Amino acid sequence: MRVGVLALQGAVHAHLGALQRIGVDSCPLRRPGDLDAVDAVVIPGGESTTMSMLLASSELLEPLRRFVADGMPIFGTCAGMIVLASEIEDGRDDQVALGAIDITVQRNGYGRQLQSFETDVALPETGTFHAIFIRAPRVIRVGGGVEVLAHHRGDPVLLRQGSVLVASFHPELTNDPSIHELFVNSVLRAGMAG
Repeated sequence: MRVGVLALQGAVHAHLGALQRIGVDSCPLRRPGDLDAVDAVVIPGGESTTMSMLLASSELLEPLRRFVADGMPIFGTCAGMIVLASEIEDGRDDQVALGAIDITVQRNGYGRQLQSFETDVALPETGTFHAIFIRAPRVIRVGGGVEVLAHHRGDPVLLRQGSVLVASFHPELTNDPSIHELFVNSVLRAGMAG
């Protein structure tokens, strides 16, 4: 299995490092053809409106849309969650929402940079995860067929629908591989890795 990390901005190297630490072959994705060499994609955190513009200017937007439409495994953290959502509240009119997972997210739903925080969230099967929320999106609607895997004060913060996993927080900024392992194991269980 090879996992590509969208390398337009954000915590690209942290995700690559997390995947390498659990023994997964990974590479940065910068050009449309790069998607042909991977079995799954990670969209890191960053700034979602900037990421939308960079997806268009790098000509990765349409190939990524096809990747999503084909049901390929994809994992989005923070801004990546926003890009993968079906609806974005408080976003720009031209902001990308790929509709990969049936949720509505509110940009900066937990506040701006000064309101960033860390907390523990309970994960299924693996126990507690120390989650880092930085200008994090808040999930304000969860559609049918979406599984909520973790909450923070009643808000869904880790969700899955089919081959799509999203997190409001930044698992790549910790030394705990649980969330990346959850994604990789779901890809393997689904038999989607080449």
